[in-house]
Amino acid sequence: MRSHASPYLLTGSLLLACGGGETPPPTAPSAPAPVTTAPVATAAATASATPPSPEPTAEERKKADDRKKLADDRAHWQLENDAEMARWTPALHASAKALADKVYPNLRDALTAALASPHRKPGNAARDKYRHPVETLTFFGVKPSSAVLEIGPGDGWYTELLAPTLAAKGKLAVTSADPHGPEDDRATFGAQRFAAFLGKAPELFGRVETLVVNTSAPKLDAREAFDVVLAIREAHGMINDGTLDGWLGAVHGALKPSGVLGIVEHRAKPGADPIESAKKGYVPAKWLIERVEAAGFKLAGQSEVNANPKDTKDYPVGVWALPPTFRLGDQDRDKYTAIGESDRMTLKFVVARPGEKAQPAAR
Repeated sequence: MRSHASPYLLTGSLLLACGGGETPPPTAPSAPAPVTTAPVATAAATASATPPSPEPTAEERKKADDRKKLADDRAHWQLENDAEMARWTPALHASAKALADKVYPNLRDALTAALASPHRKPGNAARDKYRHPVETLTFFGVKPSSAVLEIGPGDGWYTELLAPTLAAKGKLAVTSADPHGPEDDRATFGAQRFAAFLGKAPELFGRVETLVVNTSAPKLDAREAFDVVLAIREAHGMINDGTLDGWLGAVHGALKPSGVLGIVEHRAKPGADPIESAKKGYVPAKWLIERVEAAGFKLAGQSEVNANPKDTKDYPVGVWALPPTFRLGDQDRDKYTAIGESDRMTLKFVVARPGEKAQPAAR
């Protein structure tokens, strides 16, 4: 993300004077007070003369609510950031530097070291069993020498793993909104929050390149620069913003001719309306594959590594009822904890050559 003075009754004593046996002369009557005919203003009259303030419109109320929510989120994040900065002791900085400076022979060794490192934010390791980072990044073909672009890194869950993996021999870039944008814009807040995340440990994240992108009209100032572009749980937001095709076009130009687009996305029920389901965070697989292929890609493989059959996909607040968001708070929290994170499709695309045919889409 807005006195009345109490009346007092003055009492006095009537003094009767006696003396000399004389009767005091009569007092001349006072002249009557002049009568005024001017109207006396009353509170009611004044109120009726002032037109009432118009009721705020629904749009104005929503903007006010959004401003308050943003202000609350900023205050909450500031407390979290202060605690995170205090956690970074000289010993932790030294450990992070050693992690980033090491040359790893393969992806598994690099990720094994990163996953076990104390540089990770408290609570992030609890997500490993749902997100399967080793299997997911291996499926997408990431290597310690790869040039990787992470679209929409969020709070940096994957960035914590990719930065040390790629620091010595590879390259990591991330997209971000402008951290110097309007202060009442939530995208600005997200960019500022991520900039603080990178800035807390220059020895670990100092080699990460930030590409500032206008998320309303995405363009990437990078031509055939990346081996792998990752869009992890980003497609539903692109659909909601009406920017999916723009992002796909930008990514197509940024990938090397042999490059890979790796997508992990909350999977909607088959046949779901993509526009409506995206509002709840879910996207139908068949529809998404067709849209990506129409942008010049070819489906190269699908993995069920991030599937979750417990996810019923019918929650009133969408996918955000599930962990780690728990948008409903304590309401049915045990039920959502038992479900775990969402059912996700894991899709690997390559830049299509002229005349190439895609594999059959999942149904």
